[in-house]
Amino acid sequence: MTNRTMAIVAYITLIGWVVAYLSYRKSDDKSPFVQYHLSQSLGIIIFSIALSIASGILVGILPSLATLFYIISLCPFILMLLGIITASNEAQRPIPLIGKLVEGKFNL
Repeated sequence: MTNRTMAIVAYITLIGWVVAYLSYRKSDDKSPFVQYHLSQSLGIIIFSIALSIASGILVGILPSLATLFYIISLCPFILMLLGIITASNEAQRPIPLIGKLVEGKFNL
């Protein structure tokens, strides 16, 4: 798998992240480009899980706001699409909202 492909696959669900991570670990060439996108994708996955838990609790308390929380839950999907676009352009830009927070946090 090429570096560009690994970076794109990292954004496609948790299974794609695992496949890209294992391919990255097996490769002789440890590209900082792939490592950057793996960490950005992991940040999106963690953000998605935290958002899901928080919205589940809040919808249980305030069921009238379920539509609002449904719209907010689309945010990780949009971030994932932006990450795929960035990876396909072979750029290393942080993802909006959470990219700067996770930059350099994960030692992959």
